[in-house]
Amino acid sequence: MKLLEGKVAVVTGGTRGIGFGIVEKFLEHGAKVAVLGSRQETVDAALEKIKKEHADAPVLGLHPTLTDPDEMTAAFNTVVDTFGSLDVLANNAGTDSRTKLVDYTLDEFQKVMRLNVEATFVCSQAAARIMIEQGKGGSIINTSSMVSIYGQPAGCAYPTSKFAVNGMTKSLARELAPHKIRVNAVAPGVIHTDMVDALPKEVIEPLIKAIPLGRMGEPEDIGNAFVFLASDMADYVSGDVLSVDGLSRT
Repeated sequence: MKLLEGKVAVVTGGTRGIGFGIVEKFLEHGAKVAVLGSRQETVDAALEKIKKEHADAPVLGLHPTLTDPDEMTAAFNTVVDTFGSLDVLANNAGTDSRTKLVDYTLDEFQKVMRLNVEATFVCSQAAARIMIEQGKGGSIINTSSMVSIYGQPAGCAYPTSKFAVNGMTKSLARELAPHKIRVNAVAPGVIHTDMVDALPKEVIEPLIKAIPLGRMGEPEDIGNAFVFLASDMADYVSGDVLSVDGLSRT
């Protein structure tokens, strides 16, 4: 059963890791997908990987500046011109930081907030304008994190930014509900990505032991959650922050 048949989706940060897992699941469930990345070469590499598995996959690659309203408006207009509509926005692009408070610079703090919060705002605004004009509703799904709920030992900008994403999610859900635009977030736990693979064993093993389900999540686990929230099966779900973390309490 293809849950997203006929829908057009945009995935920011869609070239690798969790974002690429979302893209693959969206395609698997029948969506046409625009993959947004930070650079042309990463976008091209992602599209090449997709085409190797699915030669006729309905995908488009773009690399706008996510914090630039004009660039995002132009990018989303390109999506509409190419695929005919814009039904789903997955705000997945983000960056992390593990610097301790006493060593944090304001520039480093602001860099995290710009991509994780400002880009979510700019992209949501541009997408909402199109969805409102289309008049058929839509779905905006933001990537949060379990650390927005539990915090983390260092790098306070990241959980701060994701807590802000949760607040934006709930506020936009109320504001956009009259237009039948649902806004939700997914809060991943420890997910098996290249970034996690780079962590030393002494860091990652205690994290896995703390997960009652006994394993890290995979990008497709997060992709499945995004598919559900993007689909008509979640037609009465809005303003939720869905934890997908194996019951992590790290």
